[in-house]
Amino acid sequence: MRFMHIADVHLGAAPDHGFLWAKDRGREIWESFRRCIADANEKKIDLLLIAGDLFHRQPEPGELKEVNYLFSTLERTIVVLIAGNHDYLKPSSPYLDFPWNENVICLFSQGCERVRLPELKTEVYGLSYHSQEIKEPLYDEIEAERSDYFKILLAHGGDAEHIPIKKDEIQESGFDYIALGHIHKPQVFIQGLAMYAGALEPIDCNDLGSHGYIIGEVHRKKVKLSFVEVCCREYRQEEIEVTESDTVYSVREKIAARVREQGAQHMYRIQLTGQRHPQLRFDLKEYMKCGRIVDIIDKTVPAFHLEELRRQYRGQLIGNYIESFGEGPKGIIEEKALRYGLEALLYSE
Repeated sequence: MRFMHIADVHLGAAPDHGFLWAKDRGREIWESFRRCIADANEKKIDLLLIAGDLFHRQPEPGELKEVNYLFSTLERTIVVLIAGNHDYLKPSSPYLDFPWNENVICLFSQGCERVRLPELKTEVYGLSYHSQEIKEPLYDEIEAERSDYFKILLAHGGDAEHIPIKKDEIQESGFDYIALGHIHKPQVFIQGLAMYAGALEPIDCNDLGSHGYIIGEVHRKKVKLSFVEVCCREYRQEEIEVTESDTVYSVREKIAARVREQGAQHMYRIQLTGQRHPQLRFDLKEYMKCGRIVDIIDKTVPAFHLEELRRQYRGQLIGNYIESFGEGPKGIIEEKALRYGLEALLYSE
């Protein structure tokens, strides 16, 4: 049996609002989801697991129709899904009375329910959100029934407001695989047993790195897991080292060169580090034009030559200010106070 585990697709999201490329991002989320469906056919997937937040908000009937059409194109794949905290099942949710294709199974109960798939010799357990927050550790009480079936738990959560999950409890629950959602970064929760698939596409600038889905191959109740990248683009964090000899334009070129080198299709959080000339003032708005840049943080410090300044201004206000900090190493707060004070004294108008 082969399964595909996806989560946190967030159809309907529009990341990077206000940026020039924002209008493309919502379409890309739909396109990545469509590619997953195509991959499921190509890879002959038996079971598609969707661990919550298929939608970024309450789905609209037209969106459900589009999703259901894609599900109908699956040649051999059974789909099992739960609702997460973003697409939770409020009483008026279009999810509840939608006529799904026959290969789609929705585990929409507030309490854990189970579906048996004899053709795959597999059981899938899960529950859905009926509110945006669930603070009770509901998965602690769930145990798989003993059988020779391969047993899967679909689970969405893992923080204090969204079904806290205790590793020790869930590890002893009797499941053969736990398909997790809610955390957007793909990661191992329990080696060989529980995985967060992560978001298909990064949704905000904190979703750094690659994104995609998990493939599981089951043989004699043992599962082999692999990650498949599918995202159109990534958020990346890059450090740009600034030196005392740099200028506004040389820093701009460093940023542009890094974007070219790493890939212009990606979105970037840029962090400027190092020691700049004390009189250098960065043009951050200009730097934002170097690519798909969502944020620039200046962590540089002015390159003051204290001994030279001490000699130059000995007996004057600036020299006395330097002397007031004494000799030897200084703490972080003292270093900041010294730098900020010198900038004010030397370069304020």
